[in-house]
Amino acid sequence: MLRKLLIALASIGLLDAIYLTWIKLSGAEALCAGVGDCSAVNASRYSEIAGIPIAVFGAAAYLVMLLILIYKDRVDFLREIGAMLLVGISLAGVLYSAYLTYIELYVIHAICPYCVLSAIVLTLMLIVSILYIREEWA
Repeated sequence: MLRKLLIALASIGLLDAIYLTWIKLSGAEALCAGVGDCSAVNASRYSEIAGIPIAVFGAAAYLVMLLILIYKDRVDFLREIGAMLLVGISLAGVLYSAYLTYIELYVIHAICPYCVLSAIVLTLMLIVSILYIREEWA
């Protein structure tokens, strides 16, 4: 049950990050529906690291978590430490999302709902992955 929930969350996060990557690389306007200011966040200097959109890193993290979940029972290495990797990756994501949320609120003065969605998904993934470890170790 928890594994299926983690797969669903990772899939939502991956789709969100792919959309944000496409917006950044294509220069298209994000569909914010009057909620927040995606353009201001997307155009800020904080939306990239070394010219690579932050969303690419997010997509990679979500993809890795999804692959861990899919192959966890098939690869010995993942069977042993896969759940711990999920906690580590999601914790790093939560911490970086907290930093980015701070930047949005206090530096850019604009919020991107897609970034907020990613932060929520990562937080849920951290909580559920901790429960997942507890279930495995019980």
